[in-house]
Amino acid sequence: MNPPKRLVYLKPSKEDFDRFYEIHSDPETNLFNPNGAMNEAKAEQSYATLLDHWDKYSFGTWCISEKANPAYVIGFGGLDHRPYGTELKLNLGYRFDKKFWGKGYATELANHVIDHGFSELGKKEIFAIVRPNHLASIKVLEKCNMKLIDELNDVPNKKNSLIYQIHKAAYIIEKQ
Repeated sequence: MNPPKRLVYLKPSKEDFDRFYEIHSDPETNLFNPNGAMNEAKAEQSYATLLDHWDKYSFGTWCISEKANPAYVIGFGGLDHRPYGTELKLNLGYRFDKKFWGKGYATELANHVIDHGFSELGKKEIFAIVRPNHLASIKVLEKCNMKLIDELNDVPNKKNSLIYQIHKAAYIIEKQ
């Protein structure tokens, strides 16, 4: 596995909740989230689920920091199990503080997550779900060689979300 270039990835702790809430309650970081920004109760529930995922599977969503300032969390991202309709899939997801957008961090994270999922966790496929108007995230997924495979009607009265996927075999071929 390649070492991270500019970012540090750490297992979250209860002490990281305030930063999680700050990022996830910001309307700008939720422009493409059909549920909108999180209120504190929803953030507490979501963060408890995030920590439980780590306890159950020994992997999950990381706290992300810059190597230059590892004590300051700039975002959250990683792999977790998510429902895609009635199926549970291994999902790549992320959310960054808006002050850190446009630096290529989402692409760096996504590449690291995919590498980690295949090289360290031994997974065979990784998925990502994205709203069709979220062009920046679509670009990130495509830069990471994820392929659009399907759509999911997961938001009533809205366009379907897009499902991207990468298989370990395709990942190995792309790395050569």
